[in-house]
Amino acid sequence: MSNDQELNQAAVAHVAKLARLDLASDQLESYQQQLARVLEHVAKLSELDVAGVDPMNHPPPPPGAEASSINRLDEDCIQPSLKAEQFLENAPEKQGPLLAVPKVLGDGGGA
Repeated sequence: MSNDQELNQAAVAHVAKLARLDLASDQLESYQQQLARVLEHVAKLSELDVAGVDPMNHPPPPPGAEASSINRLDEDCIQPSLKAEQFLENAPEKQGPLLAVPKVLGDGGGA
């Protein structure tokens, strides 16, 4: 956030809604403080001089790992899949022969 924007509880509530978090009103102050600290840290990072530093498209390998910028791709192997009935046995919600999922567009909330 820029200096002229204030991180208020309404902004935190909006971010929580976008993230599909159901925060109680007493949690907003705590999250407001935590988010403010994160934003302060990001602001400090933006002050770094990165002139001459090439952007990375992959993180560096962990210590002791082989350095490689090539993604490991396993062979595609055809395997039998679950039958619909088997799959639906593990589903938390069903609508007839279909898997029920939360609405993400329209009046179902979200962005």
